Amino acid sequence: MDRLIPATELAKLAKTPFPGESDAYHAARENLLAEEIEFRRHMTRLAEQRRALPPGPVIEKDYRFRDENGFEVGLTELFGDKDTLVTYFWMYGPERDRPCPMCTNLLGSLNGNAMDIKQRVALKILGRSKVERQFLFAQERGWRDLDFIQTVGDEYANDLGLLRDGYEYPALTVYKRDGDKVRLFWASEMTKEMADPGQDPRDAPDLGVLWPVLDLTPGGRGTDWYPKLRY
Repeated sequence: MDRLIPATELAKLAKTPFPGESDAYHAARENLLAEEIEFRRHMTRLAEQRRALPPGPVIEKDYRFRDENGFEVGLTELFGDKDTLVTYFWMYGPERDRPCPMCTNLLGSLNGNAMDIKQRVALKILGRSKVERQFLFAQERGWRDLDFIQTVGDEYANDLGLLRDGYEYPALTVYKRDGDKVRLFWASEMTKEMADPGQDPRDAPDLGVLWPVLDLTPGGRGTDWYPKLRY
């Protein structure tokens, strides 16, 4: 492996795009840039560690789903011609008048990249509402590249712990085809109990574009603002 240049040395190569910076701004920005470089490297190490996971458990149950054409299928069929399946279970159960705004925001980001993502892996959005209902909302939002799948019954959601105490929770889960079997590859497991003080539960990194963009701003994410379905 090539030797990595220390982040502090790389940070000295930066040039502020506009003139007139103070010495204090320059020093603070250089220190921050070194941290950003280290953060980038840490994310790379995390991705490598994730890819090196040993084989996950085989999915033994025959979970049933209804695809975009209304046909009942199993988990294997959701892979299509790919060997990896990325799923996002969104909070749009039949008891909801409208889907979760946070899930909706994330799916908007995924829709913008879905065509590219699906060149490499299968991408399916799972929900407990009828697939027709999910598609109607997708049309309302202008989503054209997401594939919505209905879970048949609640066994899948219950087994993943997504229905608890009368609430519905989201889930990001990645599966791997292993011959004629399906294995869990990775699942988001950062529950609300793992959230740091003063923070909402969230994954690292954030999949959606909303929060990373706000993190770049002076005000940050804020503490009392969340996306809405309408403004």
